Amino acid sequence: MIALAVVALLILAALGAPLFALIAAVALLGFHAAGQEGIAVAVEFYRLADMPALIAIPLFTLAGYLMAESQAPQRLVRVTNALLGWLPGGLAIVAVLACAMFTAFTGATGVTIVALGAVLYPALLQQKYGERFSLGLLTASGSLGLILVPSMPLILYGVVAQQFHTTPPVTIDALFRAGVLPCALMVVLLSIYSIWHARRVGVTREKVSGRELVDALKGAAWELPLPFVILAGIYSGKLAASEAAAATALYVAVVTVLIRREIPLSKLPKVAREAMLLVGALLVILGFSLALTNWLIDAEVPEKLFGVIQDSITSKGMFLLVLNAFLLVFGMLLEGFPAIIILVPLVLPVALKYGVDPIHLGILFLANLQLGIFLPPVGMNLFIASMRFNKPVLTLVRASAPFFLILLAAVLVITYWPELSLALAR
Repeated sequence: MIALAVVALLILAALGAPLFALIAAVALLGFHAAGQEGIAVAVEFYRLADMPALIAIPLFTLAGYLMAESQAPQRLVRVTNALLGWLPGGLAIVAVLACAMFTAFTGATGVTIVALGAVLYPALLQQKYGERFSLGLLTASGSLGLILVPSMPLILYGVVAQQFHTTPPVTIDALFRAGVLPCALMVVLLSIYSIWHARRVGVTREKVSGRELVDALKGAAWELPLPFVILAGIYSGKLAASEAAAATALYVAVVTVLIRREIPLSKLPKVAREAMLLVGALLVILGFSLALTNWLIDAEVPEKLFGVIQDSITSKGMFLLVLNAFLLVFGMLLEGFPAIIILVPLVLPVALKYGVDPIHLGILFLANLQLGIFLPPVGMNLFIASMRFNKPVLTLVRASAPFFLILLAAVLVITYWPELSLALAR
């Protein structure tokens, strides 16, 4: 009976059954095989509603959707360009920073490529950066920011990891702090490469007047304080993640709807509905995945998995290398949220056996997913960029290759230098 059910699930997965249905079916099947009632799955939804950190997900999501619907991306690009455009490779550095900040707030890499690509791609071509460099830079930079506060994938990892009651504990605040230096490393490496490329192809430095800088700062006067307030509140311990999310959502709503009036009040329910559709789908998947996680723990699946691999992988360093390859492959096959929900319950307990800090693992986990998102053959960002820039996917693969190697080097540094992630977190 169990074997037939497993075969049926595999067939449904191949036919494109919804992810939440597959996870729910596996959880129910597991509890049934263990002789437990299916009510165990419903209990997880009740526990899900009782998690204090969970409120941060819908609030940060709403703030990100509101910013994407407003003119905030254009103002962000204008300010960073006024500040850094005079540098060699200045506009490319502007693109890297703008993409990282925007992805952090929206939590969705595809939104960044669509929203900022329209502004940055023509500007990069106009300044003679070259089509190949410009395409590769924007495709790769679109995934930056997934490990930067207030990224929703960071929150999601924290919610899932907290089910294992690790020592030291995984908190959302600690994850927010842990992502800052690794993200800064990626931004710096891409910026250095951009400066080198600009000098090689002879990009002319943009002349930015003091007047333009003042006008840009005035134009973004309402948006500029937001990231600093969030960072200061969280890093000082004055604000919890949920409190920072509430303050962010309220502030963005007031600015975009009442002050700037870029989103009409009549359109606000539509934007909120679109944001909550994403959140609702995510919470359904998360509820079933927590049930699956509890079954995996009860069935001692992670311990059995560790027993299988410990004979061939004896050192922590080798485990981390294999883990990187494993996450890169799954990053190509799964989007960020499903990958976190499905893989963390399997990977985290095994990583703890090898002495990997759970906070470090979270940053390492998401940094690898950032790479997988624009890797062939099925990296999501490749197809989004292909549609946005009207270019063949193979063209984007070739354009992204040098940026992938740079970010891969950054991921290896993050992997084998845990203090880069833990210095601020602990």
